[in-house]
Amino acid sequence: MSIYQWFIFFLVVQIVHYLGTWKLYEKAGRKSWEAGIPIYNSIVLMKIIDRPTWWTFLLFIPIINLIMFPVIWVETLRSFGKNSTTDTILGVATLGFYIYYINYTQNVSYIANKNSLENRTKETTLSSILFAVIVATFVHTYFIQPFTIPTSSLEKSLLIGDFLFVSKMNYGARTPMTTVAAPMVHDTIPLINKKSYSKFPQLPYFRFPGFEKIKKNDIVVFNWPGDTVVKFFDKNGPRIDKPIDKKSNYVKRCVGTPGDSLSIKDGAIFINGKELILPERAKPQYSYVVVYDKKTPINIDGMMQDLKITPADAPMAMNQNNDSLYFPAVTLESAEKLKQIPGFTSVSRFVNKKPDLSVFPHSKPWNIDNYGPIYIPEEGKTVKLDLISLPLYKRIITEYEGNKLEIKGSDIYINDKKATSYTFKQNYYWMMGDNRHRSEDSRYWGYVPENHIVGKPVFIWMSWDTNGKGLGKIRWERLFTTVNGDGQPQSYFKYFLGLLLLYFVGEHFWKKRKANKVD
Repeated sequence: MSIYQWFIFFLVVQIVHYLGTWKLYEKAGRKSWEAGIPIYNSIVLMKIIDRPTWWTFLLFIPIINLIMFPVIWVETLRSFGKNSTTDTILGVATLGFYIYYINYTQNVSYIANKNSLENRTKETTLSSILFAVIVATFVHTYFIQPFTIPTSSLEKSLLIGDFLFVSKMNYGARTPMTTVAAPMVHDTIPLINKKSYSKFPQLPYFRFPGFEKIKKNDIVVFNWPGDTVVKFFDKNGPRIDKPIDKKSNYVKRCVGTPGDSLSIKDGAIFINGKELILPERAKPQYSYVVVYDKKTPINIDGMMQDLKITPADAPMAMNQNNDSLYFPAVTLESAEKLKQIPGFTSVSRFVNKKPDLSVFPHSKPWNIDNYGPIYIPEEGKTVKLDLISLPLYKRIITEYEGNKLEIKGSDIYINDKKATSYTFKQNYYWMMGDNRHRSEDSRYWGYVPENHIVGKPVFIWMSWDTNGKGLGKIRWERLFTTVNGDGQPQSYFKYFLGLLLLYFVGEHFWKKRKANKVD
C-alpha cells in the first residue's frame, strides 16, 4: 500500500471507530466529537476504560496492535457493564463490531471505576500476562530474534542444529510490512500448518537507523528473494506470492556489497579485482577429487571420523574402476590431511568448467566456480541498459522496485518510456554459503535487496547434534559463542553460568535479609 492508500485506510478506521462509539463516549461523560479525533480519541478511550494513557502508543505499533485491539474491545464492553463470557466472545468474534450493537440498541450505564478492589488481583494477573506477551513480541520484532540453522550451506562456520540469536538493531530494525499476522511465528502457524498472515494491508518498507552497515564477510540473515513456496523445504509445493517479510529466512555470508564488482575464478571470489580473504573463523568447503591406489587398504569410516566429515558429505566413487573418489565438501585443512593419507596418489580441487544455465541470470556461459564479473547495484547509481545487460537487472526493475518493463524489438521501455539506463532505488548485496558446492545462494537467484535484510547473528545460545547420544547431543564447546568477528570462536558459557550463580546467590541473601527486617 502507498502512503496515500494508508492515509485513506487510517481515516476509514477513524470513521468506523467514531460511528461505533460516540454514544458511549457521551455516556462516559465525554463529548461525542472526541470519538472522531485521531490519536486523541485513543487517549480519551484509555481514560474511559481506566487504562494507562501509554497504551495508546501500543495501538500504533504493527503486530503489537493486533494483541491490543481485542483487549480494548473487551475493556470497552466491561466499562459499560457488559462483562459476561458471551459479551467477551461476541466482542472478539465480531472484530469489535458488537460494540456497534451496544452503542445503538442498549441502554447501558458507564462504570467509572471498573477496576475495583475485588477485581484487582484478577486484573493484575491478566495485565501481567498481557504485558509479558507484548514485551516478548516487541523484543522479537524489533530487537533480537531466535533462529535455527536447518542446512549445511555455512558448514563448518555454522552447523546444522545451531540455535542463534539474531540482532535486528545492528543493521537497523525493519518495521513489519505485513501488519496482520500471528505474533512470534513466521509464515506458518505451528501444529495446524496454516498461513500465519494476511497480505492486506501492507506497510511501506521502513528501517530504523542501525549502528553499523553490512560489511563484506558478515554473516547475515535475510528473507530469501526467490521464495514463492509455502514451506522452506517444499520447493515443489504449491506456489504462493509471499510478502517480503514472510519469505523464508536464509543465513549466508555477505561477500559483495553495493558498488562492488564481483567475479568468481576457479572457486575463488574476487572483489574489484582482488581476491576476497575470509576471516580466520570461516571454514570454506570445496569439492575434491582423490585418486588412490586400489592395492592400499583404506578405512573410509575411520578417515571420515578423523577429518570430521559428516555422513551427508561422504565420498562417492567417480568411475567403474573405483580408483577415484569425489568429496563434495572438504575444508582446506582437511584437504591437506587427505594428501597425507597413504594410498592417496592425487588430491585436487574439483572446479566446474562447463556453462550452467541454472545459475543467475540464466543466460550467461557461467557456472558456480567461474562466474561474472557482475556489478552489485548501489542506491542512486545508474547503469547502462541494453538487451545484453537487462537479464542482470530485470528482476530488480520489475519485482524489487515495482516498475513496468516491456521489450519492443531491440528497445526497452520502463513505465512506458524508452530507457537506455536505470537508476537503482535501494542497495543490493551478494550472499554466498561457505559450503561452495552445496549452497543455494546468490549464484542461483541473484541479488539480495536491502529491504529483505533481517538482521545479524550475534551468538549461538544452543547447538544440538542429532547424531549424538544423551548429553553428547549438546555441542558444549559451541554454547554462547559469537558468530561474527575475528579470531577463532570462543565460548562464553562458563561466564554465563557464573553470572547465573551470582544472581541466585544474591537473590537468596536479599530475601533472607528482607525476612530478617520483617521479623
